[in-house]
Parts: sequence; C-alpha cells; structure tokens
Amino acid sequence: MESASQGRLESEIPITATSAGLKPKTAVMEALEDVTYGSIAGVVGKYIEYPFDTVKVRLQSQPDHLPLRYKGPLDCFRQSIRADGVLGLYRGISAPLVGAALETSSLFFFERIGREAVYASGLAPRGQDLPLSALYFTGAFSGVFTSFLLTPIELVKCKIQVPATESGGAKATPLRPGAVIRDIFRHHGVLGFWHGQVGTLIREAGGCAAWFGSKETSTKLLRSLNERAATSPEDLARMQAAPLPLWQQAVAGASAGMSYNFLFFPADTVKSRMQTSPLGEPGSPRRSFVGETKELWKQASWRGFYRGCGVTVLRSAPSSAFIFMVYDGLKKSFPMQ
Repeated sequence: MESASQGRLESEIPITATSAGLKPKTAVMEALEDVTYGSIAGVVGKYIEYPFDTVKVRLQSQPDHLPLRYKGPLDCFRQSIRADGVLGLYRGISAPLVGAALETSSLFFFERIGREAVYASGLAPRGQDLPLSALYFTGAFSGVFTSFLLTPIELVKCKIQVPATESGGAKATPLRPGAVIRDIFRHHGVLGFWHGQVGTLIREAGGCAAWFGSKETSTKLLRSLNERAATSPEDLARMQAAPLPLWQQAVAGASAGMSYNFLFFPADTVKSRMQTSPLGEPGSPRRSFVGETKELWKQASWRGFYRGCGVTVLRSAPSSAFIFMVYDGLKKSFPMQ
C-alpha cells in the first residue's frame, strides 16, 4: 500500500494528460476525493472496530471510588454481551459513524494541506515525494485541526458507550445522541462540547504523526525488500511501477493503526475519563486534563493509563489496514475529474 503522499502521487500518474490523454485533477477534485473516499473508508473502519472501542471506553472510565467492575477486556466483553447482547456493543454507533466519516476525510484533507504548506515553504521541491520527516509533520498538522472536529463527537459517543448504572444497580434506558447533546448544552453550554479537547489534541497530533509516518516508513521498507529480490532490470521496473501486494498493503496499514493507538494511549484514557464523568451531579467536579491525570495516577499508578490498551491496539490493526486499502483503492479505481 502506498503512503498517503506517495500513493496519491502514484495514483495520479494514470490520469495525467501525457499518460492517458486526460486532464490533470484540479485541487477541488483532489479535495472532493479526500472527503468522499475518506468518509467511506472511515465508515468501513468504524464498523470493524466499534465493539472493541466500546470495551476500551468502559475499561478506561471505571470510577475512582469503587472496585473495578471489569477484570479485563475479555471479562468486559462477557459482561457486556450478557447484559445487552452483541448489539449492545454497537450502542451509540450512529454518532461515531458520522465522526469516523468526518475524522478520516478530515485527516486526508488536512494532510494534503500540510503537504501543500511544505511545498510552498520551499522545504521540498514540488512534484517530488516528501521525506519521512516531512510526512510526520503533515500527519501532526492534520491531527491538530481534526481534533477540534472530533472532541464533540467523541464526547457524545463516550457518554452513550458507558453503562448507565453501576454493578448491581437498576438498568436504565440506553442514552440517545439527541438526549446527550441536549444534556451537555443544558449543563455546560456550547463550550461544554469541547470537554476533553486537550486529550484529543495530544492524541490526534502525536497519533496522526505516527499514523501517516508509520504507514510511509513501512511502505518504504516493504518496497525496498521487494526490489532487492528483483532478478532483472525489467523485473525491478515492474516492481517500482506496481502497487505493493495486498498483504503488504495490509501490513503497512496495520502498523500505522497500532502506532497511532499505542504511543498516545494515556492521553486517550484521561480524555475518556473526563468525557464519561456525570453531568451536573453534586459531588462530581468537572476536572481539567491535569486534574484527571493526577487522580488517575493516585488511584492506579501508571497501569491505570493503559486500561484497554491491548484491545485497542488489537482492533486498530484490521481497522487501519482497511481504511488505507479502501481509500487508496477508491482513488485509483474511481478518479474524479
């Protein structure tokens, strides 16, 4: 699988005027491809990962003042399915589907803007592949802007995903996105939808640098290994012109997702705890990112920051692999003019 930058450049070769007699794609068409195909890829990835994401949020959001409700990911799966069935793991997916479409399309869109900024600055010749260091930067650039779009959606998602009652309590009616949105606005106003923004910003800026950067690094490594196995100049030229085999595309995409989720998981844990705190209840203070971090450290030390990390990294591998494969596959198969 080509990287987000290399893959786009290669996918544009067949549609240039010199190679196929067609007009080159305009900036508007490039942006439309980012939004459309990024949205489709994000929705596919979200359906794959959502049950694991529900388990992750429930593990992360266990309260400080009570014994842990779940012993681990498998226990959380068992209790969740026993209480609500398999479909309960998809509770609240409507908002995340919108968020996944918005997130993935925004990531590719803003990454393209980041690359244009690098070219405009003169740090790299326009038309050539960017170096790895620049792609890590464009990934971080994309994550910063995308974080402001994601925080409100993730706030609603997290409040729907957590159990409505503590263990042994009466079961409450599952929350709906509309009710959660009204409740947030009533208690905290418009700015309340960006509760947890610092955690989202750290996770997205660092995580997206790792996402795009790891994808590019893995792609270059795999391509280099393939080219070393070439038996003739013609064989080498064929390998350089062709995309990676599907299994290697999947490996590169999976490595990106695993890097994204593992490296900045503590920031995501703190964010999830902030976003699942009760709204407007006496004795439930609205902690800051630093305050929530201190409370978690006092409760569980460093281990508390990694609750649900294993299941998150596990689900990110197939999800991220499919996102890149669907996105790049659509761009090559259905180029917009």
